[in-house]
Formats: sequence, C-alpha cells, structure tokens
Amino acid sequence: MYPPIKPYESGFFQSANSEKHQLYYEVSGNKEGDPVVFLHGGPGGGTDPEDRQFFNPEKYKIVLFDQRGAGKSIPSAELENNTTWDLVKDIEVLRQKLDFTKWHVFGGSWGSTLSLAYAQTHPDRVKSLVLRGILTLRRSELRFFYQDGTSHLFPEQWEEYLAPIPEAEQHDMVKAYHSRLNSPDENIRLAAAKAWAKWEMATSRLIVSADAVAQAEKDDFANTSARIENHYFVNEGFMRDGQLLEKQEIDKIRHIPTIVVQGRYDVICTATTAWALKRTWPEITLHIIPDAGHSSREPGIERKLVEATDIMASKGL
Repeated sequence: MYPPIKPYESGFFQSANSEKHQLYYEVSGNKEGDPVVFLHGGPGGGTDPEDRQFFNPEKYKIVLFDQRGAGKSIPSAELENNTTWDLVKDIEVLRQKLDFTKWHVFGGSWGSTLSLAYAQTHPDRVKSLVLRGILTLRRSELRFFYQDGTSHLFPEQWEEYLAPIPEAEQHDMVKAYHSRLNSPDENIRLAAAKAWAKWEMATSRLIVSADAVAQAEKDDFANTSARIENHYFVNEGFMRDGQLLEKQEIDKIRHIPTIVVQGRYDVICTATTAWALKRTWPEITLHIIPDAGHSSREPGIERKLVEATDIMASKGL
C-alpha cells in the first residue's frame, strides 16, 4: 500500500435523480494525474481513508465517494431512490462534475458489481477495471452466503445469525431480516442490524478478525450497512438473475483492460463467480490468491491490488 495521503478537494454533490440524496466525494493524489474512481463495497459500506492507498499518488488523481445512504452521504441509511441503476447515474454525474472524459474504475465485492454495471452502461467512459471479490448478485451467490453454504464453514457464527429469526422464517433469511431491519421498533431494527453485520464481519477473512467483528457492534455502522445491503439483496440487485455475466453484456466491455483479484477461500463472494466471469470473458487477467478470504485487507489481496493499479497506470490508457 502507498503511504497515507489527504484529499485536496472534498464536498457533496447532488445525486442524479433525487433531491433527497447528497453524496460525499473527495479527490486526492496528483492534480494532473490519471483519474480513477474507487467504488466501495456493501452496498452501504462507505469509503475509508486507507482506500486512497491502493493508488500511486504521483500517477493517479484519486476519487472516492460514498454511495447513497452510506458513509458521510446524507441522509444516512436512506433506501428511497436507492438502486443499482441510481448509483450508476451518480457515477456519471460525478465524472461530469470533475470534467473527466474517461477514468479507471476500481471496485471490490459490491464495488465489483457496481463497476461491472457502470462499465456495461457506459463502456466508452472506462479506461480499465481493477476488481476484487467478484459479486454479481445471482440468486445462487446470495443463497450460498445468507442461506446454505458459508453456514457449513462457520457454524458457531451462523447460530448467532439465526438467533433473531424464528425457526418458521429461517427458510428465507434475507426476507426475514428485511422485515426486522425495516421494523418501526428501533430496538428490533438495531438488534437485527448488528446480527446481520456481525455475520459478514466474522466471515470476511481467512482468519477471523476480532477488530472486524467488533465493528459490527457500532450502531451507525451496523444500521447503515445492514439496511442498505439487505435492501439490495432482497431485490436481487434490481437486475435480471445473472445479467452482469450475460454474453451480450460482457461483449460491451470486452475491450476494456481488466484485472481481477480473488481470494481462494472467500466465503462471501466465492471464487466460482470470478471463474464464471473468466469463462465468459477470457480476455481478463484473473489472480486467485491462495491464502486469502474476502477482505481487501488480506495481505496477498492487498499486494496484488496495488500491483494491478500500478500496471494500469503504466499502460498510458
């Protein structure tokens, strides 16, 4: 990772089609550098100052922004007018605001979903893609993590995730959590949010991180990430099942230089989805990291992502 840097520009911009959403953005690095936009995970995860450090600050003009309802964007955890395609429009609004003709796009986990959706909608605006932990929101992917898959590997954490849900509703955990995360009772909402967030934090690394699990106990983090994630997942990403992997969609972006970094033991966004992307799009470079789970902070993933952004910067795209 590159050394910490601070932004030289930050503020809010009006979302594409809603007066309600004001989105936080920041710019750092080289003012004359190659523009890159960082698309955070979740959805609802928000950005972190360390996210700037994936990019050489002498080469890149680094743009971070918090998606609708996430991070510093306001209103927090707002679900109205909050869909994949609303966010795609917001990315274009930000690109135009900053007066970039094209830019590099970097995204992991949900950020990879949004990167693919944006690139397939605006392929002429994307110089390159660097993606991590591929998620395309197919029903099979959601079922593996939230219903029947990861539960076999983390049984003790799975019991905690099951605990707030009556047995009669446990056949559809995403739907069961949806009703509680949108309950008029704040105590019910917050308890569900913490359990939802803890399940993800407990399974995000090859070795469980106590610090990551502790983050799920923070009210604001849990409420924002859980409500927005569940909203997107109960609606299957607001797209056709498998849409991002369809040949006609991949054909739109086949020309874009793309590097994918995937943890072998990622149990949130499993390697089978990255492999499905590679089979449909053999032109991409796929790196499977043998000793890593999901998190971008896994050492092997972190190193390979920085290497990938260095490669894209050297191409002179």
